[in-house]
Amino acid sequence: MPADLVLYNAKVATNKVPSFVDAVAIEDGKIVATGADDDIMRLRGPKTAVLDLKGRTVIPGLNDSHLHLIRGGLNYNMELRWDGVPSLADAMRMLREQARRTPPPQWVRVVGGWTEFQFAERRMPTLDEINDAAPETPVFVLHLYDRALLNGAALRTCGYTKDTPNPPGGEIQRDKRGNPTGLLIARPNAMILYATLAKGPKLAYEDQVNSTRHFMRELNRLAITSVIDAGGGFQNYPDDYQVISELAKRGELTVRIAYNLFTQHPKQEKDDFAKWVRMTRPGQGDDFYRVNGAGEMLVFSAADFEDFLEPRPDLPGSLESDLTEVVTLLAQNRWPFRLHATYDESITRFLNVFEAVNRNVPFDGLRWFFDHAETICERNIERVKALGGGIAVQDRMAFQGEYFIDRYGKKAADHSPPVRRMLAMGVPVGAGTDATRVASYNPFVSLYWLVAGKTVGGTALYPESNRLDRAEALRRYSLGSAWFSGEEDKKGSVEPGKLADLAVLSADYFSVPEEEIKGIESVLTLVGGKVVYGSGEFERLAPPPLPVSPDWSPVKVYGGGYQAQATQSPVAHQCAHPGLLHQILHALAEKVQAPASRGPVGLPCDCFAF
Repeated sequence: MPADLVLYNAKVATNKVPSFVDAVAIEDGKIVATGADDDIMRLRGPKTAVLDLKGRTVIPGLNDSHLHLIRGGLNYNMELRWDGVPSLADAMRMLREQARRTPPPQWVRVVGGWTEFQFAERRMPTLDEINDAAPETPVFVLHLYDRALLNGAALRTCGYTKDTPNPPGGEIQRDKRGNPTGLLIARPNAMILYATLAKGPKLAYEDQVNSTRHFMRELNRLAITSVIDAGGGFQNYPDDYQVISELAKRGELTVRIAYNLFTQHPKQEKDDFAKWVRMTRPGQGDDFYRVNGAGEMLVFSAADFEDFLEPRPDLPGSLESDLTEVVTLLAQNRWPFRLHATYDESITRFLNVFEAVNRNVPFDGLRWFFDHAETICERNIERVKALGGGIAVQDRMAFQGEYFIDRYGKKAADHSPPVRRMLAMGVPVGAGTDATRVASYNPFVSLYWLVAGKTVGGTALYPESNRLDRAEALRRYSLGSAWFSGEEDKKGSVEPGKLADLAVLSADYFSVPEEEIKGIESVLTLVGGKVVYGSGEFERLAPPPLPVSPDWSPVKVYGGGYQAQATQSPVAHQCAHPGLLHQILHALAEKVQAPASRGPVGLPCDCFAF
C-alpha cells in the first residue's frame, strides 16, 4: 500500500539499529518503513505527500518525563518568560513594558525558567528595580524554589502587612520597622511562594483553553511531542483538568500526555488516592491523553524540598507510616507511582518503606520511579533496580548548580545525579525538565546539560565520566522516557509500527558545537504523522496560527522565551495577518493532511515575518 507521507533526503536518527537512515514512510499515523531514499520512495503513490528535507536531521519526537503541562497550560498566557533572556537589562525592560500593558486587577508574573547566572550581569533584580519598573501593577517574580520578589502593589493586593505572621516553613522578610520588604523566602518549604502565587487572578475559561493550546504549540516548536505530566500543587483532580480534557475530546491536543495524580490535602492523602482508584484507572484514555498513575507527591510528610540555599530538611517521623498506607493502597490496586526525591538520606527512608510494602504486597513488575534523585548513592541505585523501579532525571542542576556547589562542594556536584552510573547498573532512566517553576521547558537546554555537564550560566558540573554522548542523551529524552508511561512499544524510536512522532531540526544536533545545542529548535514537528508546527521553509505546511487571548498577554509580544523576539520591543511584533493568506496556509496544511479538526497549533501571528 502506498504511504500517506514520505520524508526523504534526511539524516534520520532512529534510536535503533541502524542508527541513521535516509528516509521514513508514514501511513495512518504510524511509521511503516525506514531506510534508503530509493527503497522508501517505492512506497510513493499518487496521493502520497513527499517532503525533501534537504539533508536536515530528524529525531524521534522528544518526550519529557517530568513536565507540568496541564498546570503550565492554564497559566502560560499570563506569564512573562525570562527563559533564555541574555541580560537583566533586557529582562527588566520586558517587565516594565508588560506592566504598562497589563490591566487591573491582573499581575505581571515571572514564574520560573530562569536564573541570574544566565544574565550578563550575573545577578538578580533588586526590589527597588522591580518597584521602579512597575509602581502600580502587581508583580510576582519566582526564583527557583527559594524566593519570590513582590513589588509594593503585589504586597498590598496579597494583604501582607507588618501584622501578617510567617507561615510554617516560610519567611516574609521585613525591614527594621517590621514592614514586609517584598521578599518571600522558602525556609525550606516553597508553599509560601506557591500559596502567594495562587492569590492572583486566573484567566477566564476560554483564555485558559487558548493558553493551553499556545503552550503545546510552544513545546512543538521545541520538538516535544509527548510529556508525562507530574501533577502539581493547586492542581486538583478532576476540576483543574477540564481544559485539557475538553481539548482531548475536541481532538486538539498536539502533545501526547500521560498524567499522574498529585495529592492536595495534608493528612488526607490516602483518602485522595482511595477516591481516585474508584474514579479512574492507569491506562484509561488513548494515545493522546491517558492516566499514568500516582504522584509525584504521595504524602506531604515525604516532601523532599530541594532549596540548595538552605540546609537539607529532616523529614518528619510520620513519613514511614504515612507513606506505607498510600503505597500499600496503590500496590493493591496496581497503580504505578512516582515520588519526588532529592536527597539520598530521604531516598533511603523511602526505599525502606517500598521494600517493606513489597514483602506484603509484591510490586511484581508494577512500574514506579523516583524523580530527580540528585544525591542518590550507588547502594540505593541497586535497591531501586532490585524493586524494578526507574529514575527520571531533570536539569534542575543546570539552573541551581552554582548554589549546590557553594553548599556541598565541587566533588559532591560531580555526580548530582549519577546518570552514567544509573545506566551502567541497568536502571531505566528518562530525561526531562520539571518545568515550569524552576527549569525552563526547553528540552535542548536539558540535552546540553546532559552532554556538556554545565549549568546555563556555564559552570562546569560534571566530569566526562558522568556525561552522556549525544545519542545516549537523545535516547533518554525519547525511548528512555517512554518506559515511565509504559509506552516504549509505541514511541521513542523511528521504526515500523511506532507512532509517527518526529521533529526536523534547525541544526544537526549530532555535530554542532556543544554550546549551540541549547539553541536548536524544530522547523517541522509531526505528531501521528500530522504537521503541528512548521517554520522557515516548512512554514507553508504549518497549521493556521492561533490568536492570543487575552489581548494583554505577554505571549502576544514576547512568545515563550528562547526566541529572538524576547529582546525586541513590542512594536517589532505588531503585524497584519491578511485573511486571504490565512486561507491559503490553511489549504496547504490540508494538502499535507494536517486538518484543523485535529487541532494543530501552528505559529502565532507575531511569529510571521512577511
